[in-house]
Amino acid sequence: MGASKLSIYSEHINEMASIAKVFAHPARIAILQYISRQNSCICNDIVDEIGLSQPTISQHLKVIKQAGLLKGNFEGKSICYCLNVERFQEFQSQLNNFFNTTSSNCC
Repeated sequence: MGASKLSIYSEHINEMASIAKVFAHPARIAILQYISRQNSCICNDIVDEIGLSQPTISQHLKVIKQAGLLKGNFEGKSICYCLNVERFQEFQSQLNNFFNTTSSNCC
């Protein structure tokens, strides 16, 4: 979808789409799952655990972070990540609301 077309949709719809994009790729789900199972923020071991190259992991982290699902801070030369649990809860609520207000009006 071209960036110019995003303006025809509400902020709410664009927000839901950006988060859905995160869950539309298995590598991003694997990254989120790995981070969610850690007891502290993750710095450098994502590449070793996921099995993808550093540039590929960085691209996936960028998409996840743009959706607001990660928090990050700089520690030395690396960025450490942890989940933004509040954002996950917001998305869960939005998704539940979406399905709860959708009517089945066809076969």
